[in-house]
Amino acid sequence: MGPFYDSGPSWGAPFLRWRGSTDTLELRAGKAGPELVLQPTDPAENWFWRQGHGEEHAISGFFGSNRDPANAGLGFPGGWTARSWETVTRSLGDFLGALPAEAVALGVGFGMPFYGRTGGGAPLLFDVTCGDRLSIGCFAPDGVDAAALGWGTVAEHPGTASVWRDDDPLWRVDAGGPGEPKGRALAEMLVATARAAGVTEPAGLIVGGEAEYVDGYHVRYYGLGLPTG
Repeated sequence: MGPFYDSGPSWGAPFLRWRGSTDTLELRAGKAGPELVLQPTDPAENWFWRQGHGEEHAISGFFGSNRDPANAGLGFPGGWTARSWETVTRSLGDFLGALPAEAVALGVGFGMPFYGRTGGGAPLLFDVTCGDRLSIGCFAPDGVDAAALGWGTVAEHPGTASVWRDDDPLWRVDAGGPGEPKGRALAEMLVATARAAGVTEPAGLIVGGEAEYVDGYHVRYYGLGLPTG
């Protein structure tokens, strides 16, 4: 079922799940290749529910459910909250590093705004867009030296011109396709930028609610440990 107090396998536990009333079929990424696992539905879902105990990294990755009638009444565990910037860096790095490969494998696209709660409200800070490539836009407030933090412009990342207009956002990065993003480095850049913008605690970095709707799926980003709103 996976560890109870730490993250599970980086490529999904499970990757896809077909839920029946009595039995559930899961597609997992095993060490030797794809695995199909048939198991009774109630124990599998009870284990998932019990992992919502709130400790850091209790549930990793993200979980999306579609609107199929078979999912009526499906319950979801509570998530956990990151308690330090190091935790955010780790969880965000794991997420970003794998996102293009997961998006391509699932055949979906992600659009994720991130807001930062500061003394002046909660302005938009980042726009994470991912299909076959991961692009991140940065809306750095005045006084933040985005270039020094690692952000570039469209001239340095011309591939992002197909995602955003030339100057909105001014700062951006093209992180590459499957297997290419340097997750840890990207996460360090985002965390440093958020803190420079005045976000004082991890709970102040907020995933926009728009990110929960991905091509017909309702997605919960358990592995990030960040609030959604």
